[in-house]
Amino acid sequence: MKQLPLRLGPGPAQSFDSFIAGSNGVALAALRAPRSAGAIYLWGPAGSGKSHLLNACAREAQAGGCGAVAFDAGQPLPRPWDDAAGLLLLDGCEAYDAARQHAAFALFVEAATAGVPVVAAGRLPPVDLPLREDLRTRLGSGPVFQLSPLSEAESRSALQREAARRGIALSGEVVDYLLTRFARDLGSLMALLDALDEFSLVEKRSVTVPLLRQMLARPPIGEPAP
Repeated sequence: MKQLPLRLGPGPAQSFDSFIAGSNGVALAALRAPRSAGAIYLWGPAGSGKSHLLNACAREAQAGGCGAVAFDAGQPLPRPWDDAAGLLLLDGCEAYDAARQHAAFALFVEAATAGVPVVAAGRLPPVDLPLREDLRTRLGSGPVFQLSPLSEAESRSALQREAARRGIALSGEVVDYLLTRFARDLGSLMALLDALDEFSLVEKRSVTVPLLRQMLARPPIGEPAP
């Protein structure tokens, strides 16, 4: 499956309402009303919706007027706690180095002291995370949900729904082309649809397989044409 270095515009907001749950409905329901006891932990492969759900949690916290403290493996240190935060989000947990494990543990303690819910995510279940024991144990202290990528039928439905939202007439032939030749995780497909939408506007042509092929034949941004 191809991964494309495309220039992307703004896609649909990553909210609970825009999340295509598929078989992940129980996790979605739990995240809509997180509790302060333990952490909610999400795990699954790339493209299963972890980042979408964390962003949706942050969006809800901000809408509620309290905001969230977010931390991931690339986070600059130190990462201070915000006393006004109503949520702690920990992403990419499997990739934390020793310094970030220490920082994440400190944030976890701050959240627990303040009675603030924690939502965390990684590619591995808590028991398999290569982390210090006290942090690993805390990440597995509450509900743990394995997220599954969307099925082909669910991906097809999601593409058609987003195309309709944009006013794009997306034929079954174009959808077939996308699903059989490119990475099927929803983030990649939506990014590709976004680029295709922009390209069709520039070319003033409807979205077809020939137009898609023409777009893909372009060199990546910043590279000279052959």
